[in-house]
Formats: sequence, C-alpha cells, structure tokens
Amino acid sequence: MDASLLSPLFLSRLQFGFVISFHILFPAFTIGLANWLAFIEWRWLRTRDDLWRDLYFFWLKIFAVSFGMGVVSGIVMSFQFGTNWAVLSEKAGNIIGPLLSYEVLTAFFLEASFLGVMLFGWKRVSDKLHFFATMMVAIGTLISTFWIIAANSWMQTPQGYTIDAQGVFQPADWLAIIFNPSFPYRLSHMVLAAFITTCFVIGGVSAWYLRRGVHVEAGKRMLKHAVVFAAIALPLQIFIGDLHGLNVGKYQPAKLAAMEAHWRSEPPGKGVPLVLFAVPNEAQERNDYEIAIPKLGSLILTHTLDGDIKPLTSVPRDQRPPVKPVFYAFRVMVGLGMAMLLLAFASLWAWRRGKLFESPWLLDAWRWMSPAGFIALLTGWYVVEIGRQPYVVYGLLRTSDAVSPNIAAAAVMLSLVIYAAVYAFVFGAGIWYLRKLLRIGPVKQPPKHTEGGGKTPARPLSVPDEPVEGL
Repeated sequence: MDASLLSPLFLSRLQFGFVISFHILFPAFTIGLANWLAFIEWRWLRTRDDLWRDLYFFWLKIFAVSFGMGVVSGIVMSFQFGTNWAVLSEKAGNIIGPLLSYEVLTAFFLEASFLGVMLFGWKRVSDKLHFFATMMVAIGTLISTFWIIAANSWMQTPQGYTIDAQGVFQPADWLAIIFNPSFPYRLSHMVLAAFITTCFVIGGVSAWYLRRGVHVEAGKRMLKHAVVFAAIALPLQIFIGDLHGLNVGKYQPAKLAAMEAHWRSEPPGKGVPLVLFAVPNEAQERNDYEIAIPKLGSLILTHTLDGDIKPLTSVPRDQRPPVKPVFYAFRVMVGLGMAMLLLAFASLWAWRRGKLFESPWLLDAWRWMSPAGFIALLTGWYVVEIGRQPYVVYGLLRTSDAVSPNIAAAAVMLSLVIYAAVYAFVFGAGIWYLRKLLRIGPVKQPPKHTEGGGKTPARPLSVPDEPVEGL
C-alpha cells in the first residue's frame, strides 16, 4: 500500500471530505424546504384551503428531522479545524473565524429563536405571527448560507488581507473579504442548487403518490409547483453557472483547465474543443479515448469561437489539481443538470396537453430523478474543493502546509472510523424516520381550535400509528 494513503495529511483530507459530504446535504435540503414551507403557509393564509395546511405540517415534519441532522453533522466540522487543521486555524483564523462567528450570531440565533414557534406555536400564537416565524427561519437559512459561502469563497479567491511577519493572514478590508471576486456567483449558484434539490424531492414524492393513487390531490398540487419552479430555476442556474465559469477562468485558471482536461494551448484560430468524454492521463499530460466537439469549448468558456484558456501544462505539476476527479465530477453535475432541465420542459409540455398526471414514464422519471439534486450538489462541491488543490487558501497556503504538524495518522484513522460508525447509526435512523414520514404522507389535520384526540399540529414530529394503505 502507498504510504501516502496512510499519512496524516491524506487521512485528514479524507475525514474532512467524508464529514462535509454528509453535512452539505442536509443544510442544502433545509434551505429549500424552509422557503417551501414559507410559500405553503402564505398560500394557506391567502386561500384558507385545508390542503395547504395539511401540506405545511407534512413538510414541517420532514424539515424538523432534516434540520436536526444538519446540526449534528455540522458540529464535528468545527472540531476538525482545531485537531486536524491547526496550521490553517493559526494562519487564517483571523479571517475565517469571524466569518463563521457571524453565521452563528446572526443566522443560527435567528433560526433558533423562531424555530420553536414554527414547530410548537401553531395553537399558541396568531396565524400571522406563526407565518412570521416561518419566514424568519427561511431567512435565517439564507443568512447562514451567506456567511458560509463568504468564508469558503475567500479561501477560493482571497482578497482584502495582509500577511504579517509570522505568515498570519490579517484582515485589512472586511467588505473586500466578504464580497470577494467569486462570492456573488458562488452564493447565487449554491442557493439555487439548494432550491432545485428540494424541488426535485418534492416532485419525486408527488410522483410517487400519484403512481400509487394515494394523496392524489396533494400530489397533483405539489408536482405542478415543482414543474413550474424547475422550468424557471434550471435555466437561471445554467446562466449563473456560465458566469461562474468565466469567473473561475479569470481567478482559478488551473481549476478550469482541470474541469475541461485542457492540457495544451490550441493553435491560433483553432479554438478549444469541448471534451465530452476522455480518460485524462496525468502522467503523459494528454487525454486518452477523447470524444470532443471542435470549437464548442471556446464558445462556452470564452464566448468566442477561437478563444483559448490557460492549459494545465502552463502550471507546474505540483500546482495542478487532480484532474480526473474534477473532470468527471464536473460532467456528472452538468449531465444531471441537463437531464433535470429536459424533464422539467417535458413535464411542462405534457401539462399543457393535459397528460402530466397520467403519464407513467414522466411520473417514473420524477421518482428516479428525486435524488438528482443531491448528487449534482455533491459533485459540484467536489469540483470546487478538489479543483483548488493543492491549496487550501488559493495560491497562498498549501493544503500540505495547513495540516496539524504533530497529529498521528492512527488518531485520525480512529476518529474517522468512529465518525463513520456514529454517522451510520444516527443518519441511518434519521433517514429511516424520514422514509416513514414520506410513506405516511400528508394527513388531514384538525382545525386549529380543536383540542385533544388524535395527532395534532402541536406535535410536529408525531406520525399516525399506521402507514397509509397502499404504500
């Protein structure tokens, strides 16, 4: 076995990647779900349609469990900065620390303050105050995203800092730090990704009910909204992704070259081909089994037919990111995005013809595509994080120099095994319970003034004793 695979550096990277891969799924889902809940409650307040109220409490249960798992998975990450990445904390803590603290002081306190009202205050506060609490939780998730993306974006495109004699980053301009060059694109891209992820879960659950003939009216209503939102959000996401790509080409050219497996500059006038598939050969600095479309890469990457981008060979080997994972992850993300867009437009067409709810292949497609947002989210995150290697603060602090100097590989391995075991138990139980809630579906809720008897909205995590027949 390669000794580097058992080094503290590799194991620390593996541990952080494992933890964040779990963590990112739940906050992203709850960002979209909190805003979906705000929309549902607004519709109920406007129409007083009982179905909207039933849908609200159904998705509120899903939100509560997902929110809890997101909090649990995020706790571990803060410990890793002190145990595995002490040099990063020492060198960049004066910038990263305050940004993460602002997230706690603003978003977390806002969410915590109103989450209790949202979950347990249905019969204790007025309708408008309850809706206000839901809105505050939704806004809190977006504020949290703002600060987390600000911290991560600064590590991607750092500015507004000075470096003192000890090599420590010192803040010089907080506005420049927060609104760094990649921040606007990454924030909008991430928020839309979270909304789209939630949208396809809602659409997939709706299609599941419709295929089984249960919760038909609820399924139709949810699927309609999922189709409309997907048809609007996906083209917007593609547009923002294009702007983000131009930003990457300007500030992180090695990452863009790895995304495209672009090894050498093309002759003048030839343009960059769009590589659809290849097996990047890093040892020989070439692509094997390449399938490419001439000039299309230039059109997409530079918006000209003969434009060029900085190739991988213009960067020393020790400053290049791993090409294969970045190249393949990017194509998975883009491929899923195109598939989701095609499904949204096909569903719009079927809806116009009055066949959306009777089309088995479309309903099955929504069911199968329900995890697509999560997969696209993860692969996109891998492109971002692996693509900035070998740096943890791009161009300034190498990942190999950021790891704790005296940490033992055995300690990292042991903690990784423990994390994996605990996560398997905790998240296995959480996902099992979520599946149970989804099988139950949106059940009829008693009127607000009703007291006693059966399950009430004042108990947001309670479920009926038996699943709905047919599921």
